[in-house]
Amino acid sequence: MKRAIELSINNIKNNGGPFGCVIVKNNQIIAEGVNRVTSSNDPTAHAEIVAIREACKKLNTFNLQGTDLYTSCEPCPMCLSAIYWSHIDKIFYGNSRDEAAQINFDDKFIYDEFKVKMSHRKIPIVQLEKEEAIKAFKLWEDEDNKIRY
Repeated sequence: MKRAIELSINNIKNNGGPFGCVIVKNNQIIAEGVNRVTSSNDPTAHAEIVAIREACKKLNTFNLQGTDLYTSCEPCPMCLSAIYWSHIDKIFYGNSRDEAAQINFDDKFIYDEFKVKMSHRKIPIVQLEKEEAIKAFKLWEDEDNKIRY
């Protein structure tokens, strides 16, 4: 955790956001990440996502089972989803989402959107071309050589 916090502090000195993250396997740091949203013009470049990408590349896998994630702040909804998708075993965090909100990093509106019917969300979600789109799912379902994830 100390390294994740150190990364978050150093990232501020490099004009980045106050977020740092490390991924650990067998008591060794295998990946580090800092918030690169503004430096890379990538809204998905949160510290946790950066660290997950680095860990997957280093371990040559999309499944990070057997690892733990240490992050300087409670993960946002996007990062939390990525953590679940990557099968990380456990999350440790420093600052809470409420403390992040106090310095204008407020994810509450995203958490709240999940509770709203899709037809009433801030960003409209509309299903199109269902008959065409389902063809890919049927192909996938019948595929013998697929890699499940």
